[in-house]
Order: sequence, then C-alpha cells, then structure tokens
Amino acid sequence: MSDLLVFGRTGQVARELQHLALVQALGRDAVDLAQPGACAAAIYAHRPRAVINAAAFTAVDRAECDEALATAVNGAAPAEMAAACAALNIPLVHISTDYVFAGSGQTPWAPDDAAAPANAYGRSKWAGEEGIRASGATHAILRTSWVFSAHGSNFVKTMLRLSDTRNEISVVDDQIGGPTPARAIAAACLTIAKQLQDAPDKTGTYHFSGVPDTSWCTFARAIFTAAGRPTRVKGIPTSAYPTPAARPLNSRLDCRTTTAIFGLHRPDWCAGLTGC
Repeated sequence: MSDLLVFGRTGQVARELQHLALVQALGRDAVDLAQPGACAAAIYAHRPRAVINAAAFTAVDRAECDEALATAVNGAAPAEMAAACAALNIPLVHISTDYVFAGSGQTPWAPDDAAAPANAYGRSKWAGEEGIRASGATHAILRTSWVFSAHGSNFVKTMLRLSDTRNEISVVDDQIGGPTPARAIAAACLTIAKQLQDAPDKTGTYHFSGVPDTSWCTFARAIFTAAGRPTRVKGIPTSAYPTPAARPLNSRLDCRTTTAIFGLHRPDWCAGLTGC
C-alpha cells in the first residue's frame, strides 16, 4: 500500500511497517505531534487512502511529571488525526495499550472492559482512544502490550545490555502479559488498514498480543536462552522494584475478537524472539 501514511518513523512498529510495505512514514522532524494542527495538515497534504498512527509518547515514568506533553501526543494528536480521516472518509489504525486498564485480577482484559488507567501514560492513551471514537472516523484501535524488536528501546535490548556486565539480574515475576513482536503488530496494522477500506463496519477497538502469557522474569530467562547467555535471573515482586509510574500486574489481553473479525491470530513471541 504505497498510499498509506504512517505517523512515526524510528519507533519499533514504524520501522517494521517500512520493512513490510511501501509507506510514507513521518518522523518528528516532519510532524510534531505536540503541535495542534500538524497531524491534520500532514493528512490533508498527503491525501492517503489510510493512516496508521505508530507514534506515541512512550516514556511511562516521565509521563508522571510531564502529563501535559504525554496527553498532547497520545491524546490530542490521535483525535486530530481521526477528525481529518473522517473528513476525507479514510480509515485510521491507531496503536494503543493495555495500560488503559486497571491492571488488576487475572482475567484477560476484553476490548469492552471498563478503562481505569493507573498512571499518566495510561490516561493519555485513553484520551486518544476517546477522541478517535468521538470523531466518527472509520477506525481500529489496536491495544497491544510488551512490544519488542531488534531495534529501539525495549525489554529485550535492555536485558541483553545489562547482561554484558552482570551475572545475575533481578526481574519482576508478578506482572503477567503477552510479549508482542513489533513486526507482528506492523503486519496486523497493514491487514486491518486494508480490510477497513473494504469493510468500514469493522470499526472498533481490538486487542493483539503475543502468546503465551508470561511474566517479565520468565521472558528474561527466554531471552538469555535464545541469546546463549549464562546470565541468571532472580524473580522479585513488583514491590521490590518501585517506579514513578504504577505498573499493571495483569496485562493479559483477550484477542478473540481480533481473530474473529480480521483473521489475525496471536503471534508466538518465542518465534518472534528467535527472529529478533
């Protein structure tokens, strides 16, 4: 789809989108998502057949002290994109997060479960979702979790970097979710964008995360096994690793609707890790 406009150029999913398809990817040098009007202007200038928003303020802890900026980028900008898409009658695919939920319990979160974000980042992402829904645009909000790839800033690269100088690493073992390869998310976004052009009635909110659900601790052990590193991983509770922003203990996502509507199955993160 050469007529596909992507917001984001250097992030994990944006990079994979550029590897998988001919797209027009706009980075921060081209569009400042914190500036009102910038997103709409870009969409009107390019006149694409579909838009994917793979750009976001993702510094979860920094959002606690700069919520206004996080909300501008994650809230106001997607709403503006959606309004422009509605005016041009083109679909928008927007990547969101499990952080819009409270993060409690053990049951996988369904797309229509009540939102109750526990931190500023989650609130900013929820604001973006609400703005998109209110726009009237054909859209798919795709919530995902624990994104990783061979580039950018992510848990896999952090673990490998730490293992360069440490024989043992402590990792939380009571946060559960589905690690998700960025390439799988990018492929899903492309599929959804194409289907929305042909079937705008598929508009809605969907979930997409890797399988099987696991803990950060178990994921770390799998990383070192795949990389052939002898680094030991010690499981610790979240309470032993305090952070400025509260982290969800339950990041499990119910992805069955995504499979039923778009034919997309949860990706195997173990295979994705090997490729990464």
